[in-house]
Amino acid sequence: MPTVEFVSQTRCHLGEGPYYCPRRDTLFWFDILARRRHAFDFGTGAETVLDLPEMASAMGITGYGRDVLFTETGLWLWDGSELTRLAAIEADDPDTRSNDARVHPSGAFWLGTMGKKAEPGAGAIYHWFAGRLECLYRDITIPNAICFAPDGRTAFFADTKDGRLMKVAVDPANGRPVGTPEVFVDHRDGQGGLDGAVCDGDGHVWNARWGASALDRYAPDGTRLATIDLPVTQPSCPAFIGGNRIAVTSAFEGMDEAARAADPDAGATLIVTLDEPVEPRFEPPVLLL
Repeated sequence: MPTVEFVSQTRCHLGEGPYYCPRRDTLFWFDILARRRHAFDFGTGAETVLDLPEMASAMGITGYGRDVLFTETGLWLWDGSELTRLAAIEADDPDTRSNDARVHPSGAFWLGTMGKKAEPGAGAIYHWFAGRLECLYRDITIPNAICFAPDGRTAFFADTKDGRLMKVAVDPANGRPVGTPEVFVDHRDGQGGLDGAVCDGDGHVWNARWGASALDRYAPDGTRLATIDLPVTQPSCPAFIGGNRIAVTSAFEGMDEAARAADPDAGATLIVTLDEPVEPRFEPPVLLL
């Protein structure tokens, strides 16, 4: 049986965007609504917090070690002391924010936006590659489950409100779609909602199921192979941290007093240790130019 432990005592209002940096042996994650980025150094056991000027939800790292932050106004380069804008993304729309995002093996960044009140169709999914920004899909309500097959030829994504996990053929050289999206998993009659996802080295998709206390593993053909029960109701996104361990963020967003009392660990960041080997995949560097 997989085991679950807490990596941090912090309880996030809306935990999202876990990112593991092997070079620093550090797990990063965001509390979107609190405008904070948390970091846990596995070597020292220390947790630090970076307060941000606006909501942020995801990150990447450049080839020379700087962090790229995805915020409600776009992409920013963080050098440890200041932010420098790389690209404006819906910066003129105060009603939207960043949500799910992941880096393609080519270094392209897929970036999902949504309404701050999850307004229907207010979001989109963008493709940023070597300084060029392009909108891929519009009329998205809650973009999630963005991840990529290890060979870089398939992208996965979902609109949580729609309930279907989609797949689309992409160019492995730049992560740009070259086909029409098709259904990978139809979850419209299932419990909970499709949230963040990550793809392992064998092409399996691991998806956090919001509202269902679950982390699901899907085969490359879309068959659900396993479900891991989690001690939080609203898991939001997984990330590999080496070996057979997966970090999973969660949230207490939208919970009333009774719901929080019934789920005291809501908002925790978890480490799931699997009882079988898995081929992890860490995020490639973001290609700036």
